[in-house]
Amino acid sequence: MEFDFLRPLDNEILRAIKGFSSQQLGSKVVFHTAEDFPDLNKIKIAIIGVLENRGDLNQTLEVDLSHIRKELYGLFPGNWDTSIADLGNILAGNSVSDTYFALKKVVSSLVKKKIIPIVIGGSQDLTYALYRGYDDLEQMVNLVSIDNKFDFGKEDAIVSASSYLTKIIIDEPNNLFNFSNVGFQTYYNSQEEIDLTDKLFFEAYRLGEISNNIAIAEPVFRDADLVSIDLTSVKSSDSGNNYPFTPNGFNGKEICSLSRYAGISDKVSLLGIFNHNNSAQESVLVAQIIWYFIEGFHYRSNEYPFGSRENYIKYIVPLEEEELIFYKSNKTDRWWIEIPFILSSNNKLKKNTLLPCSHEEYLGACNQEIPERWWKAQRKNIL
Repeated sequence: MEFDFLRPLDNEILRAIKGFSSQQLGSKVVFHTAEDFPDLNKIKIAIIGVLENRGDLNQTLEVDLSHIRKELYGLFPGNWDTSIADLGNILAGNSVSDTYFALKKVVSSLVKKKIIPIVIGGSQDLTYALYRGYDDLEQMVNLVSIDNKFDFGKEDAIVSASSYLTKIIIDEPNNLFNFSNVGFQTYYNSQEEIDLTDKLFFEAYRLGEISNNIAIAEPVFRDADLVSIDLTSVKSSDSGNNYPFTPNGFNGKEICSLSRYAGISDKVSLLGIFNHNNSAQESVLVAQIIWYFIEGFHYRSNEYPFGSRENYIKYIVPLEEEELIFYKSNKTDRWWIEIPFILSSNNKLKKNTLLPCSHEEYLGACNQEIPERWWKAQRKNIL
């Protein structure tokens, strides 16, 4: 059984949680203990720790997630009906690839059961194992990374927290349809990496863009399957993480807002939070990031891709050489744009599909401006 890779929580953490009041989150969560494993048929969200950070070549400390769990389970839940389990930890394997294998098997089984794993690492190269967890699901994957860097590396380099994306791109089977970076900082990325992002028709949003108008990130998360958060994308004054010291980055409110966007997305099926520095200070922020994701999940509206198009208003915008078709939800006022099916042997999409977009992109199309996200999605579809 793949769940044999999971180790129960330490008694010290369980004792601390038992000391919380009946109103706190710790009393609402079921835990993997030495005596009991949660009934997964009753679970919607599963929290998993991964005690692996060998992908961070500068890290010398072992992963310690105890502070995060104590902070998280000491919070008070919202008005949630979401059933949550903490399935314990995946220990570091004899090799990093052993850890990847265990993590892949666990998350794949949970996603098949319609359970959303929240994976707490460890180094961000574990995102590769999360991505590989979709191999058995036979679907294209949209990955969103909240990160100040793109994490490209040389093709022959070992997989690390700063190069895992290259392995995702080049390894078979290649199930990656789209990659979006939210919050990159130009001075941390070479021009070659920025050009490669454009060449591959990936999406990248600078820190300043998102901070000035955080709502532009919502459609990006609405189209994501897998979300990976690098905690070094948060500025040190807000995270308490001074290794490495990052003077600029998202503030605490912004990273929690982005996490809520991920949670409220009907499509996101997996969240990873990585590069934690083991400190009690940063644990407070990580706990709140997880809290906001669960809060967002509680308010999911089950629209596209699960709902019927009968609940949408259709708008047709004629352009010079073609027409764009938009849909607006009667329920939430959110917008989508249709990507047409193009008959091609290389076509990655099997039918017309909808791409989340904003009202501003619809208004731009009315002024004969083709939305950049639509154009990139169409190019990826036929390449």
